[in-house]
Amino acid sequence: MTVNFEFRKQIMDYHVHDVLKYCFQCSRCTDNCPISAVTIDFYTTTGYNPRANILNALLGYKDAIFSADPLTIWGCTVCDTCDEVCPQHIELTEIFTFLKNESVKAGNAPDFIYGQAQAIFDSAKAIPSQPAIERRREQLGIPAVDAPDVNEVQTLLKNIGSDKKLK
Repeated sequence: MTVNFEFRKQIMDYHVHDVLKYCFQCSRCTDNCPISAVTIDFYTTTGYNPRANILNALLGYKDAIFSADPLTIWGCTVCDTCDEVCPQHIELTEIFTFLKNESVKAGNAPDFIYGQAQAIFDSAKAIPSQPAIERRREQLGIPAVDAPDVNEVQTLLKNIGSDKKLK
Protein backbone atom coordinates (compact mmCIF):
# COMPACT_ATOMS: atom_id res chain seq x y z
CA MET A 1 0.00 0.00 0.00
CA THR A 2 1.46 3.33 -1.02
CA VAL A 3 0.93 6.66 0.67
CA ASN A 4 -0.61 9.34 -1.52
CA PHE A 5 0.58 12.54 0.12
CA GLU A 6 -1.50 14.78 -2.15
CA PHE A 7 -4.66 12.88 -1.16
CA ARG A 8 -3.69 13.12 2.51
CA LYS A 9 -3.21 16.89 2.15
CA GLN A 10 -6.60 17.21 0.41
CA ILE A 11 -8.27 15.37 3.29
CA MET A 12 -6.57 17.54 5.91
CA ASP A 13 -7.35 20.75 4.01
CA TYR A 14 -10.98 19.76 3.49
CA HIS A 15 -11.75 19.21 7.17
CA VAL A 16 -13.03 22.58 8.38
CA HIS A 17 -11.99 22.49 12.02
CA ASP A 18 -8.53 20.95 11.51
CA VAL A 19 -8.97 18.42 14.33
CA LEU A 20 -8.95 15.31 12.15
CA LYS A 21 -5.31 14.75 13.04
CA TYR A 22 -6.38 14.23 16.67
CA CYS A 23 -8.35 11.06 15.91
CA PHE A 24 -6.95 8.44 18.24
CA GLN A 25 -8.88 5.53 16.72
CA CYS A 26 -11.07 4.85 19.76
CA SER A 27 -13.71 3.21 17.52
CA ARG A 28 -16.69 5.05 19.02
CA CYS A 29 -17.71 6.11 15.51
CA THR A 30 -17.88 2.52 14.30
CA ASP A 31 -19.37 1.18 17.53
CA ASN A 32 -22.27 3.64 17.30
CA CYS A 33 -22.74 3.68 13.52
CA PRO A 34 -26.13 2.18 12.58
CA ILE A 35 -24.79 1.09 9.18
CA SER A 36 -21.81 -0.68 10.74
CA ALA A 37 -24.17 -2.49 13.06
CA VAL A 38 -26.00 -4.09 10.16
CA THR A 39 -23.12 -4.56 7.71
CA ILE A 40 -20.12 -5.74 9.69
CA ASP A 41 -19.96 -9.48 9.92
CA PHE A 42 -18.55 -10.19 13.34
CA TYR A 43 -16.42 -13.03 11.96
CA THR A 44 -14.62 -10.87 9.39
CA THR A 45 -13.80 -7.21 8.93
CA THR A 46 -16.11 -6.62 5.97
CA GLY A 47 -18.86 -4.05 6.04
CA TYR A 48 -19.01 -0.33 6.59
CA ASN A 49 -16.33 0.88 9.00
CA PRO A 50 -16.01 4.66 9.61
CA ARG A 51 -12.89 4.20 11.73
CA ALA A 52 -11.07 2.36 8.93
CA ASN A 53 -12.05 5.08 6.44
CA ILE A 54 -10.68 7.80 8.70
CA LEU A 55 -7.47 5.87 9.36
CA ASN A 56 -6.90 5.23 5.65
CA ALA A 57 -7.61 8.89 4.89
CA LEU A 58 -5.23 10.09 7.61
CA LEU A 59 -2.50 7.81 6.33
CA GLY A 60 -3.07 8.78 2.69
CA TYR A 61 -4.11 5.29 1.58
CA LYS A 62 -6.26 6.44 -1.30
CA ASP A 63 -6.21 3.05 -3.02
CA ALA A 64 -7.50 1.30 0.09
CA ILE A 65 -10.53 3.57 0.03
CA PHE A 66 -11.34 3.89 -3.67
CA SER A 67 -10.47 0.41 -4.88
CA ALA A 68 -12.53 -1.29 -2.17
CA ASP A 69 -16.20 -2.22 -2.18
CA PRO A 70 -18.40 0.87 -2.88
CA LEU A 71 -19.90 0.36 0.59
CA THR A 72 -16.58 1.64 1.95
CA ILE A 73 -17.52 5.15 0.85
CA TRP A 74 -21.21 5.06 0.13
CA GLY A 75 -22.29 3.30 3.32
CA CYS A 76 -22.45 6.59 5.21
CA THR A 77 -26.00 7.97 5.38
CA VAL A 78 -24.84 11.23 7.00
CA CYS A 79 -26.88 10.55 10.13
CA ASP A 80 -24.16 12.40 12.12
CA THR A 81 -24.08 9.75 14.85
CA CYS A 82 -20.30 9.46 14.51
CA ASP A 83 -19.93 13.24 14.82
CA GLU A 84 -22.03 13.25 17.98
CA VAL A 85 -20.12 10.48 19.78
CA CYS A 86 -16.58 11.44 18.78
CA PRO A 87 -14.65 12.41 21.93
CA GLN A 88 -12.37 14.61 19.81
CA HIS A 89 -15.37 16.40 18.21
CA ILE A 90 -14.23 15.47 14.71
CA GLU A 91 -16.90 15.97 12.08
CA LEU A 92 -16.34 12.70 10.29
CA THR A 93 -19.25 13.16 7.91
CA GLU A 94 -17.30 16.02 6.29
CA ILE A 95 -14.61 13.55 5.33
CA PHE A 96 -17.12 10.99 4.13
CA THR A 97 -18.75 13.67 1.96
CA PHE A 98 -15.35 14.54 0.51
CA LEU A 99 -14.74 10.86 -0.30
CA LYS A 100 -18.13 10.59 -2.02
CA ASN A 101 -17.44 13.73 -4.06
CA GLU A 102 -14.05 12.36 -5.13
CA SER A 103 -15.72 9.10 -6.15
CA VAL A 104 -18.19 11.00 -8.32
CA LYS A 105 -15.39 13.10 -9.87
CA ALA A 106 -13.60 9.89 -10.82
CA GLY A 107 -16.81 8.46 -12.30
CA ASN A 108 -16.84 5.62 -9.78
CA ALA A 109 -20.01 6.28 -7.83
CA PRO A 110 -22.60 3.48 -7.70
CA ASP A 111 -25.14 3.48 -10.52
CA PHE A 112 -28.00 4.37 -8.16
CA ILE A 113 -26.30 7.71 -7.39
CA TYR A 114 -26.18 8.61 -11.08
CA GLY A 115 -29.78 7.42 -11.49
CA GLN A 116 -30.96 9.60 -8.61
CA ALA A 117 -29.04 12.59 -9.95
CA GLN A 118 -30.54 12.04 -13.41
CA ALA A 119 -34.04 11.88 -11.91
CA ILE A 120 -33.46 15.20 -10.15
CA PHE A 121 -32.11 16.73 -13.35
CA ASP A 122 -35.05 15.44 -15.42
CA SER A 123 -37.94 16.19 -13.05
CA ALA A 124 -36.52 18.54 -10.39
CA LYS A 125 -37.59 15.98 -7.77
CA ALA A 126 -35.65 13.25 -6.04
CA ILE A 127 -38.83 11.22 -5.66
CA PRO A 128 -41.59 11.57 -8.25
CA SER A 129 -45.08 12.51 -7.10
CA GLN A 130 -47.21 9.53 -6.15
CA PRO A 131 -50.94 9.50 -6.97
CA ALA A 132 -51.74 7.81 -3.64
CA ILE A 133 -50.01 10.57 -1.69
CA GLU A 134 -51.73 13.24 -3.73
CA ARG A 135 -55.14 11.61 -3.05
CA ARG A 136 -54.35 11.39 0.67
CA ARG A 137 -53.35 15.06 0.79
CA GLU A 138 -56.65 15.95 -0.87
CA GLN A 139 -58.62 13.80 1.62
CA LEU A 140 -56.89 15.52 4.51
CA GLY A 141 -57.54 18.96 3.07
CA ILE A 142 -53.85 19.63 2.52
CA PRO A 143 -53.10 21.69 -0.59
CA ALA A 144 -51.44 19.99 -3.54
CA VAL A 145 -47.67 20.28 -3.77
CA ASP A 146 -46.66 22.86 -6.36
CA ALA A 147 -44.78 21.44 -9.31
CA PRO A 148 -41.13 22.51 -9.35
CA ASP A 149 -39.73 24.64 -12.14
CA VAL A 150 -37.73 21.99 -13.98
CA ASN A 151 -36.02 24.56 -16.23
CA GLU A 152 -34.81 26.53 -13.23
CA VAL A 153 -33.39 23.43 -11.54
CA GLN A 154 -31.71 22.30 -14.75
CA THR A 155 -30.19 25.75 -15.23
CA LEU A 156 -28.82 25.70 -11.69
CA LEU A 157 -27.39 22.20 -12.11
CA LYS A 158 -25.83 23.12 -15.46
CA ASN A 159 -24.28 26.26 -13.94
CA ILE A 160 -22.46 24.19 -11.32
CA GLY A 161 -21.46 21.53 -13.85
CA SER A 162 -23.56 18.70 -12.44
CA ASP A 163 -24.96 17.80 -15.85
CA LYS A 164 -21.45 16.87 -17.01
CA LYS A 165 -21.11 14.29 -14.24
CA LEU A 166 -24.26 12.37 -15.21
CA LYS A 167 -23.69 9.11 -17.06
